Amino acid sequence: MLERILLFGRSLLRRKVVDLSTLEDSKLCRCLGIADLIALGVGSTLGAGVYVLAGEVAKGDSGPSIVVSFLIAAIASVMAGLCYAEFGARVPKTGSAYLYSYVTVGEIWAFITGWNLILSYVIGTSSVARAWSATFDEIIGGHIETFCKTYFPMNSPGLAQYPDFFAVFLILLLSGLLSFGVKESAWVTKIFTSINVLVLLFVIISGFVKGDTQNWQITEDSLINLTIAARNLSVTANVTSDFGVGGFMPYGFSGTLAGAATCFYAFVGFDCIATTGEEVKNPQRAIPVGIVVSLTVCFLAYFGVSAALTLMMPYYLLDEKSPLPMAFEYVGWEPAKYVVAAGSLCALSTSLLGSIFPMPRVIYAMAEDGVLFKVLARINPKTKTPLIATMTSGVVAAVMAFLFDLKALVDMMSIGTLLAYSLVAVCVLILRYQPDGVLERRSRTGEKDYLSSEGSESDLTESESHLNMLKGNSSTLQTVLHPPASPSERSSSVVNMSICVLMLEVCVLSYLTTYHNKSIVGMEVWILALLSVCLLIFIGCIVMICRQPQTSKKVSFMVPLLPFLPILSVFVNIYLMVQLSGDTWIRFSVWMAVGFMIYFGYGMWHSVERQHQFQTPANIRSQKNHKGSRDAEGKDQERFICPEKTSRC
Repeated sequence: MLERILLFGRSLLRRKVVDLSTLEDSKLCRCLGIADLIALGVGSTLGAGVYVLAGEVAKGDSGPSIVVSFLIAAIASVMAGLCYAEFGARVPKTGSAYLYSYVTVGEIWAFITGWNLILSYVIGTSSVARAWSATFDEIIGGHIETFCKTYFPMNSPGLAQYPDFFAVFLILLLSGLLSFGVKESAWVTKIFTSINVLVLLFVIISGFVKGDTQNWQITEDSLINLTIAARNLSVTANVTSDFGVGGFMPYGFSGTLAGAATCFYAFVGFDCIATTGEEVKNPQRAIPVGIVVSLTVCFLAYFGVSAALTLMMPYYLLDEKSPLPMAFEYVGWEPAKYVVAAGSLCALSTSLLGSIFPMPRVIYAMAEDGVLFKVLARINPKTKTPLIATMTSGVVAAVMAFLFDLKALVDMMSIGTLLAYSLVAVCVLILRYQPDGVLERRSRTGEKDYLSSEGSESDLTESESHLNMLKGNSSTLQTVLHPPASPSERSSSVVNMSICVLMLEVCVLSYLTTYHNKSIVGMEVWILALLSVCLLIFIGCIVMICRQPQTSKKVSFMVPLLPFLPILSVFVNIYLMVQLSGDTWIRFSVWMAVGFMIYFGYGMWHSVERQHQFQTPANIRSQKNHKGSRDAEGKDQERFICPEKTSRC
């Protein structure tokens, strides 16, 4: 019974083996360059948020200090982006965070990550399609909404007020475009992204030309007078302002941080670059460059637009739904709002493409590994795209956009994204402290690495097992006290255990600082003692990780300030996840329950890694007797990709 439980646990944590000698092989079409990746990253990240989010955050949270909010959010996003960039350089294959988790922490964590990425992309696609439809409808006078509400009303709770036929048409149209080929969709993305960037440059330049620095120096007295006028108060004594205290940070630094938490989601989308590993020329260089450059461009755009917006118009007068057109009306440039409308449609188009593009590629990677249904991994021989996965995901997103009111589901996007960011940061830590060439050794030895260890364990007597356990514990303790000069299995185990404890401490600290902040402010003894213990363990784990040696293998891009930067990235991500509402976590639990039903009912038993793990004894004996021909046999048992040469278009 115990052996079966251990075998079940090992099967959940089995890891994908990377064959680094065949990274150039792909069944997809390698036709994307660095410019294509930058356009894809900027287009999917710099979406509708720049036209809406800046006004909402500036008015309600940050005021003019929204530029600082975007800076803090950009730093948090860049930390996650650097982790993605290093993994993109080490493992340039299709799958993004799903693949990175599979390589380092195991199959069950990889499935959780991939399943949540699918959720994020599906909801993102549906919500952006509805936003595109609503924006277009507003430009033409609201005729679509009036027609649908009149003839197709839906008054059921949880559903939208009316079915959005235009959003369905838009999703299916772009899904069809992606099915024709990645090269064609890349051209569309570049055109729309270029128009979007030009419109934003126009907004930034106009803002600095027509702006007034006095809008960053509004006095508290003037805000109190506005509050009295707005409330129509007769008694003016002891009135506090509804718009903060004025100045650059009218809501204080806490308001700036609250704005940063919201602005963080404006940078979500760059991870779609990491799903293009098998469709990029020279991916080990192009993926890191594409991620870093696209995040930099997005930050400069957000920073410039928010600065221009708050200079053109006092922050308390900003319109939350359409701040830019209202700002141009305020300064007397009313015709400019049509330019902004064109830019917003282009931004929504690229954001929609950015949501649809990675979705079928994650599904394809999971189906190729057997954890999702194999039919989804079929590649169209003419277009070299995952046609079935593309159209299936498009239909699911179209149904959601057609029927559901997605406001309540949007927060679920953040859970999936933040979980993926956290796991990628953890994976970078784990991989950097593994012994040199561990990926190559796994691919060369194949299944022998898995099964020989199991066989040797079963051959040991009980006393020998206890003796080996004692030796292992003493060796681990010796590794902690006296780390080796180069990474070893023991030093890697020390790092892995430290990371597990570290993640637990981060969760506890995030919970305490979020839900017991009154006790912290009140300096209650129990909370201070608990925080002190957690911080001591937290610092001890970091010191233990720092003492262990890192791999000497260099790649084209490596995360700087290791291990501090990935740990800080994980802390920020988990802290933001804790801020989400209980309803969001309940919906997330339902989605995960459906995923686990698929995994334990199908994926776990059809996994490619499982098929190799349970080879016939004859094949294993053949491997042992023919050690000299392991390389040739390794190709027959290749456990990462199919040995088909790169498809070129």
